[in-house]
Amino acid sequence: MLLGATLLIFAIVFALPGDPVAALAGEKRTDPTIVAILRERYHLNDPLLLQYWYYISGVIFRGDFGVTFADVPVSQLMAGKFQVTLNLALTALVFEAIIGVGLGLWAALRRGRAADTMILASTLLLISVPTLVTGFVLQLVLGVKVKQWTGVDIFPIAGISNGFRSYLLPGFVLAGISIAYLTRLTRTSLVETLRADYIRTATAKGLSRRRVIGRHGLRNALIPLVTYLGADLGNLMGGAVITETIFNLPGIGNQLFQSVYLREQPVVVGIVTVLVLIYIVANLVVDMMYAVLDPRIRYE
Repeated sequence: MLLGATLLIFAIVFALPGDPVAALAGEKRTDPTIVAILRERYHLNDPLLLQYWYYISGVIFRGDFGVTFADVPVSQLMAGKFQVTLNLALTALVFEAIIGVGLGLWAALRRGRAADTMILASTLLLISVPTLVTGFVLQLVLGVKVKQWTGVDIFPIAGISNGFRSYLLPGFVLAGISIAYLTRLTRTSLVETLRADYIRTATAKGLSRRRVIGRHGLRNALIPLVTYLGADLGNLMGGAVITETIFNLPGIGNQLFQSVYLREQPVVVGIVTVLVLIYIVANLVVDMMYAVLDPRIRYE
């Protein structure tokens, strides 16, 4: 998986039009001799597969992600930016888990009532509105207007200078669509679980509704939710480009956009390599969680 993803991204960046050395120079004229030296130094004259071999052999055998065309180590460039994106993604994941599961549980227990209809309509609206629109609207209302009304900067709208509070608003924006999907998934999963025979048996034995739902219903309904949350961590980190741009966060999303624009193959492939590793680890954790939630999986 790792080799396939990195080779695919490397090929896509390789196929982009333009010259990365010329992009590095900007509008200034560059001595052709210097251009030739730089192209030779960074193996830009070599075939695609040979360039990929130079890169992937460094990653596998030396843990070296290479250097940018400005001679900055890629690992050093990614270090601080990945921390920003990881903080943003984890904040979004917490919002997603608490709000999505909570609303889904509320809707499932009130299926067919007004609360259920309102939650389903709200999630449909949230899915329909692009993240770009949601970000700017919440930035204006919760960031600018609330500060004007209260005189307190509750939700900072740019940068990371306010510590944890800097991630609250962008974290919610990033998690918005995932919250809607998780709410619907939770509702559907719990409704189906509550129709099962063992739920009726537990109810007939005289167990309280809270015990039936919490111990027997919700625990089994959590399996598809854990799968979604585990896979979505990688999606949140990889899909933070728009959110980081709106809130001016110096994260990996902005860096990825700039690197694609400048055709910085080592940076783009390095970022993708780490994201793929996060996907792999997240799915491993999800598989382990299955055995905790459902003992039958351990026996198999």
